[in-house]
Amino acid sequence: MVSPARAHFQRVTAAEVAASAAPGKPMGCSEYDLMLLKLAEDNRRLKGIQSMETRADIKRKLLPDYVPWVDGVLAAGNGAQDDVLMVVMLWRIDAGEYAGALDIAEYAIRHQLTMPDRFARTAPTVIAEELAEAAKRARDGKAAFDLEQLQRAVDLTADQDMPDEVRAKLYKELGLLLEPANPPAALAQLTRAKQLHDKVGVVKDIERIQKTIKNDSAGQPGGS
Repeated sequence: MVSPARAHFQRVTAAEVAASAAPGKPMGCSEYDLMLLKLAEDNRRLKGIQSMETRADIKRKLLPDYVPWVDGVLAAGNGAQDDVLMVVMLWRIDAGEYAGALDIAEYAIRHQLTMPDRFARTAPTVIAEELAEAAKRARDGKAAFDLEQLQRAVDLTADQDMPDEVRAKLYKELGLLLEPANPPAALAQLTRAKQLHDKVGVVKDIERIQKTIKNDSAGQPGGS
């Protein structure tokens, strides 16, 4: 954990450098280079661990060290390419810090930042796919997932190019989360998911929700 004085210095430095850097060009300063070195060291530590659950726990412990840098960039950044920021975005998803990840995603999409070279996916694709996978894991484990954050991911990536299969997965998870409170909205999301990718696996879900809507309609005054 960085000291309060060090955290303040990092936050101020990040804000100053990010504000003066050219949009789309790599961030350049000694403090950024130090953050890259720390990121490389932390990545080497993570690569030696096979358990994804353990990796997520370690990322959760490491992430506070990056908060001052991230806060500074988000507060004053002008859109310079920042690989530290983009990896932290992904780590926050892995650690379950979805709101923080989406704060970075909003900045990254607005400024068209890219993932570091070792990543094959675009930033919007990463956001859509990783949030959908996180929601699916929660659903498979019968755990709650934050509907607001998943809806935010859908809204942020709505106009971004990505594989149809990825967007379909995101719409599927949103639809299933919406089902208990709003079956018609859930049906619309699942139907769109199937249009995008017919093997996304929503046929039975659609049939179930259609039946629910029909039964609810029949139970209303004047219903058949």
